[in-house]
Amino acid sequence: MPSTRQISQHLAKVLGIKLEDPDVDNVTRGESVFSTHTADSFVEQQPTSGEWLAEITPSRRDIAAYFKSLFPFLSWIGFYNLQWFIGDLVAVVVPQGMAYAKLANLPVQFGLYSSFMGVLIYWFFATSKDITIGPVAVVSTVTGTVVANAIEKYPQYEDTPWVIASALALISGAIVLFIGLIRCGWIVELIPLVSLAAFMTGSAINIAAGQVPTMMGITGFSTRESTYLVIINTLKNLGKTKLDAAMGLTALTMLYLIRFSCTFAAKKFPNHHKLFFFLSTLRAVFVILLYTMISWLVNMHRRSKPAFAILGDVPRGFQHAAVPTINSEIISSFIGELPATVIVLLIEHIAISKSFGRVNNYTINPSQEMVAIGVTNVLSPFLGGYPSTGSFSRTAIKSKAGVRTPFAGVITAAVVLLAIYALTAVFFYIPSASLAAVIIHAVGDLITPPNTLYKFWRVSPIEVLIFFVGVFVTIFSTIENGIYATICISFAVFMFRVLKSRGRFLGRVQVHSVLGDHLIGNDNNVMGEYGTFEISDSSLSPPTRNVFLPIDHGDGSNPEVEITSPYPGIFIYRFSEGFNYPSASHTLDYLGNHIFAHTRCTKTDSYERPGDRPWNNPGPKKGQQENTSLPTLKAIILDLSSVNNVDVTSVQQLIDVRNQLDRYTAPDVVDWHFACINNRWTKRALVSAGFGYPTPRPDGLHSRWKSIFSVAEIGGADSAAAVAEQEANEKEQTQHLHPTPSNAKTDDPSLYQETPGPSVASSITQSASAQKNKAPEFNRNVETRRVAVHGLNRPLFHIDLTSALQSAIANVQAREEVEARGGSGIGVTV
Repeated sequence: MPSTRQISQHLAKVLGIKLEDPDVDNVTRGESVFSTHTADSFVEQQPTSGEWLAEITPSRRDIAAYFKSLFPFLSWIGFYNLQWFIGDLVAVVVPQGMAYAKLANLPVQFGLYSSFMGVLIYWFFATSKDITIGPVAVVSTVTGTVVANAIEKYPQYEDTPWVIASALALISGAIVLFIGLIRCGWIVELIPLVSLAAFMTGSAINIAAGQVPTMMGITGFSTRESTYLVIINTLKNLGKTKLDAAMGLTALTMLYLIRFSCTFAAKKFPNHHKLFFFLSTLRAVFVILLYTMISWLVNMHRRSKPAFAILGDVPRGFQHAAVPTINSEIISSFIGELPATVIVLLIEHIAISKSFGRVNNYTINPSQEMVAIGVTNVLSPFLGGYPSTGSFSRTAIKSKAGVRTPFAGVITAAVVLLAIYALTAVFFYIPSASLAAVIIHAVGDLITPPNTLYKFWRVSPIEVLIFFVGVFVTIFSTIENGIYATICISFAVFMFRVLKSRGRFLGRVQVHSVLGDHLIGNDNNVMGEYGTFEISDSSLSPPTRNVFLPIDHGDGSNPEVEITSPYPGIFIYRFSEGFNYPSASHTLDYLGNHIFAHTRCTKTDSYERPGDRPWNNPGPKKGQQENTSLPTLKAIILDLSSVNNVDVTSVQQLIDVRNQLDRYTAPDVVDWHFACINNRWTKRALVSAGFGYPTPRPDGLHSRWKSIFSVAEIGGADSAAAVAEQEANEKEQTQHLHPTPSNAKTDDPSLYQETPGPSVASSITQSASAQKNKAPEFNRNVETRRVAVHGLNRPLFHIDLTSALQSAIANVQAREEVEARGGSGIGVTV
């Protein structure tokens, strides 16, 4: 029975595929194998598709770990103790939940239902001890918009708006749950911080503007319109202000007075800061209780006609517990707002949980947090809940109170349950204006302060512009449009930076390391605190070393530092933002243009007549001559330290540039060296494209490097590229251009220098002249075993820029030496 290998080879032959065998990739191109009594040779093997499949295929242990990660409480519940329980006895119960229900166009009791289910369910799936899930201002506002639009489209739901809200919670929760289960929590990283800041600021202004009419007792217009219209209508109707303003404005003033007083007292008496903190966190509860008492005193004999708006009857218990109604009519009513709802649920919760995780020294799992949000919103509608997510204010209170575990949510759930069944009679007299003041006070913290904007400006000025665009779109349109605008603009800016990114050409600078007043290497008594610079032999620490800086000082380095060229005809190019298909064209165009501007053609007399020159290279103007002082192109060193992976497009464009430069330097070829390759798959891609080792043609004529795919190559031997190559070779033969020694192949072993270089970690080429001028090796008293870092079958892949430059210079000098001797070729050694 034929083996899998035989079957694949036969299938490739039938399909016309030329297989590359990575297992038969020995050192067969003339390289010497670095092997002495103190060194081991190393031939690097390419990664295989089997390895890739093994990496992405989960093992049994991975599957078990996945299911265990769905229930994080299993890792700590067994260690739960009395001390933790005492720390968890912090019930965060504020009247904001009822107020937020009004934002959602729902009766106030639905805020309590959502609060109860959020804190009760979250702890099972939580990776954050501080987060409190429940109704929040922005999600409630989005829900209110959805409910209002649905009722306008389907008036039959006007008396039961919670049906729409529950359906929205179930559908959005299912989407978030799915994202979490497939562990795609990284998706929130696509939403930048500036978008979150703009969204929160715009939403806060939107919510505050919508609550001012309620706080002032002004009616007669819709507060669901665009923010600027609500502000205009509020100003127009200020004359209709009622007694509600007394209950609202004074409540808002008292909230801020208590806050500022507690903050001042905590600074004045730091030993009692925790007491003042708790007093400050209870200010909303105190204000609501105070104004509820005032309302009871005013309205206890006029329940049917209160002096100002109050909440009224609040049903006791879970009166709306039922299976949510889901049908195509309901889904179609909010399908347009569904993406915005999901985004709001995610970004607010993940941002809050990450922030408090950093503050309290623990790490959250975004995917698992999505599972928690999803399960909460899927189950909450069965008790009448509407969409809920992490609450900033309640989370901050729990964090500062020092809760120990996520189990604190159960304590909060017990108190909310008590409120649902025992305190509903008290809720009757809560003034609506005072609740509006609580909302305005709460969302005020969401507005981005000027100092934060200044820091944004210092980091990235364009993102401040994006921030204001998001805020203005929110104010003059909707919260949803503000979210979409900031995300889309931020992504467009990112793509522009990637598309227009270009690397930097580097030059060489010799530097000294200075420790205090001493130059490292010039004082053998220098020693750091932990022996970092302890030197037993001063010769082991050279007084200077090479570093590579951008030749245009684009990194902010001192412009007075003179950056020298690495070597005439050798260029070092560092990619700045990766090397993939979006940026490949622009960054390689910059590479080519710079090289053409700073070098000259190898053969300046290749064209006997002006008509033989190509149209895009007509030569110098009449009466002028070509600049022969410029060097010819000899080698290019690419620094891939910022490149994690490459793709077909980027590699193909690199091949195209190499073909272009080889024709530019004909009959010579350009050596391509690569430094700081971080990924085995990047090496495999480069090797498949013919990089990593020299491959000159035996006859010395110009040859194209092997392409992966090129439109010009369609047609095989009859392709445009093949015809162009044939014409070029015929022209070289008719003009009696003999191939240079660098292109010729010889079997004379004497022309191959097999002396290892000074650094066994680099693929360095040594010649006789280079051997004479090489830096002295440092003597060591202890015999150590040396091994090659990179494979000897990849002589043009290097561990760093220094070894790459050494190798490039050594190859150039070796080639020049052989040409000076009249030799016919030179091999590449390691």
